[in-house]
Amino acid sequence: MKRKDQKGETAIIEQVAELSMRLSRPYLADYGATRSRHDFTQRQLMSCLVLRAYWKTTYRGVVELLAVSSTLRQRLGLTDKLPHYTTLQKFSRRSQVVAIVQQLIGRIGQQAAEQEPGPTAAAMDSTGLATGVASEYFRNRTGSKCNQWVKVSVVVLCSSLLPVGVVLSLGPSNDRTQVPELLNQAQGVCRPATLYADGGYDAEWIHVRCREQWGVESVIKPLNHRADGTRGGQWRSGMSEEHLRERGYGRRWSAESFFSGLKRTMGGALSARRPDQMLAEASFRVLAYALRR
Repeated sequence: MKRKDQKGETAIIEQVAELSMRLSRPYLADYGATRSRHDFTQRQLMSCLVLRAYWKTTYRGVVELLAVSSTLRQRLGLTDKLPHYTTLQKFSRRSQVVAIVQQLIGRIGQQAAEQEPGPTAAAMDSTGLATGVASEYFRNRTGSKCNQWVKVSVVVLCSSLLPVGVVLSLGPSNDRTQVPELLNQAQGVCRPATLYADGGYDAEWIHVRCREQWGVESVIKPLNHRADGTRGGQWRSGMSEEHLRERGYGRRWSAESFFSGLKRTMGGALSARRPDQMLAEASFRVLAYALRR
C-alpha cells in the first residue's frame, strides 16, 4: 500500500511540473535578457520554484531532489544540467514574479470556470500564513504574539475549489483593503452567478462593485453598526438572515475548505524572512496547490 501511495504522489508531482511548464509558456519569455548565458529558461526556473513550494524545502533542497529524479528532470527539460540554488533564489526575488503567479492562477481558474456545466458560484475570504515555525499552541503557552503574517486573499469557485484571483500582502490588515485588486483579477477571469463573503467584507461599495460593475449577485453577511440594529445602503439593508439562507450562504465555506487544503498540503508557515520573499513563497504555495488540484 505504501509503495502505491508513493507512486501516486510521484505522478502528482510530475503532473504539477508539467502543468507549470505548459501554463507559464504564454507569460514568460524563454530568457530574461538577450545577453544572459541562456543555460535555463524562465519557465524552467519558475517550475523549480513551484516544486520547491510543493516539497516545502529550501532552494538547495529542491536542486538535490531534482538531481535524484531523472523523470522530473525530463519533464522540466533539465537533462544536461541543473541550476545552482542561488540562481533560483535570485529568480524568486524578481519584482514581477508574484504578478506572473497571479496570471497563472487566473488561467487555471478560467479553465475551471469554462468547464462548469451550469451557473457558477464563488466565495471570497482571506487567511494568514505564519512567518515563523512556532505553532499557535506554543505561542499561547509562552504568551508570545504573532505580530505579522502573510495575508492571502482569494476568490475561489465553489464547485472546483480553484482560485480565480489571489492577492498577497503583509498582515494584519482590514479584509476590505484587498477587495479592489481581488475583484479586478476575478472579473478578468470569469463571471459567476453569485459571490459569497463573510462579515469582514460588509460594505455597500463592495455590493455595488459586484452587482453594477461585474454583474454578479453579492451575498455578504452584514455587520450591524447602528445602535438601533438597522443597516444603511440599498443592498446591505436586504441582507437578512432569511435572505442569506435563501441564497445559499452556506457555500461561503468553500473558501474555508480551500484554505484548509492549502495549509494541510503546502504547510501553514513560511520559511522566508525578507518581506518580498515571504510574498513570493506564499504565492508559489497557492500556485502549487492549484496545480495539484
